[in-house]
Amino acid sequence: MSSQEDNIQVLEKNGLVPVFNHTDPEVAKQVLDACYKGGVRVFEFTNRGANALEVFEILVAHSKKYDDLLLGIGTIFSKEDAKKFHDAGAKFIVSPAMIPELAEFCEANNVLWIPGCGTVTEIYTAVGLGAKLVKAFPGNVLGPGFVKAVKAVVPKVPIMPTGGVAPTEENLKAWFDAGVSCVGMGSKLITKEVLANQQYAELEETVRKTAELIKQLKS
Repeated sequence: MSSQEDNIQVLEKNGLVPVFNHTDPEVAKQVLDACYKGGVRVFEFTNRGANALEVFEILVAHSKKYDDLLLGIGTIFSKEDAKKFHDAGAKFIVSPAMIPELAEFCEANNVLWIPGCGTVTEIYTAVGLGAKLVKAFPGNVLGPGFVKAVKAVVPKVPIMPTGGVAPTEENLKAWFDAGVSCVGMGSKLITKEVLANQQYAELEETVRKTAELIKQLKS
């Protein structure tokens, strides 16, 4: 089984974590495929909607053809949900908040926990509870300035902003210049238009260009 550090390396190497949810498993599979074909090897499905677990289980089965894909679950608030999705095959668990019971569960099961944090206090507490990567959330409220300020006092903590991250050079440069390790990107990457018009080839190209841009910015 991959260690938490190995999984962090995958996230940092990719730089881009597509974040997505849909009630239709066929749409979810198409989006996952497009992101994979675009060169990204990590994907976060989110626990939103009554059938999220069912769709995630279908995605896990579908993704078995990709032996190098790291598939995780986001929007987890309870230990019970963490257990359900971990049992279903989630390789990492992301939460919008800093929740101690999730830290306990993930530590006991050696699974990567990525808590959402919005203050230095939360980040410091999360690291004390075992977090090896934290999510700056909501990113559109906090901004790159928050990350830069945090890195000045806790420079070794890897940070992934989610929310408000866009696939443009200006936006991504601001985040990576501030010191983020990777970015989570949802509706600005996987747009309503792409979904409504089933533009999966266009999504694949957007993912490819975004991933390449991030690699350039990181180097």
